Amino acid sequence: MEINTNNAEIILSAVSKAQYPDDDKPEIALAGRSNVGKSSFINTLLGRKNLARTSGKPGKTQQLNFYNIDDKIRFVDVPGYGYAKVSKTERAKWGKMIEEYLTNRDNLKAVVSLVDVRHDPSADDIQMYEFLKYYQIPVILVATKADKIPRGKWNKHEAAIRRKLNFDSTDRFIVFSSETRQGFEEAWNAILEMV
Repeated sequence: MEINTNNAEIILSAVSKAQYPDDDKPEIALAGRSNVGKSSFINTLLGRKNLARTSGKPGKTQQLNFYNIDDKIRFVDVPGYGYAKVSKTERAKWGKMIEEYLTNRDNLKAVVSLVDVRHDPSADDIQMYEFLKYYQIPVILVATKADKIPRGKWNKHEAAIRRKLNFDSTDRFIVFSSETRQGFEEAWNAILEMV
């Protein structure tokens, strides 16, 4: 599948099923902790500076943001978990919204689960990965911010993440940096294989 990434736009933000696009275009969801670099990942893949808004305030995405890419595929940015300074009831609402999308959406082909390569996965990261495995949703694991550690240490960090997540070796694991575009081709290839 040839995709013109320049032809990309955010088409809608949804909080419930009634608002999802009503067609059968394949969707790839992106999930991760609030400051893991999800917006930067989207912007890097789409060759844009700020299509997805990056912010100093983690937890800004509070809805499911649907991005149309070349009328062939959609990225769905789900609210980041973990850091957002929001009330427990807000967080519970997000949780329900994300769960409803991930477990009921036929268009969903895979989830790009983002973790920070520098740190062990958080309890939330582990919970997300286990959730996806439980519902048999294909996962592409992307370890972001690779430019922040020396290349010689990548393997050590990757091994620690795999161990902590009890990583399934049939899933894709991609070391990524939006600064250097490390993992760019690999991420696109993994995504296109899923759709």
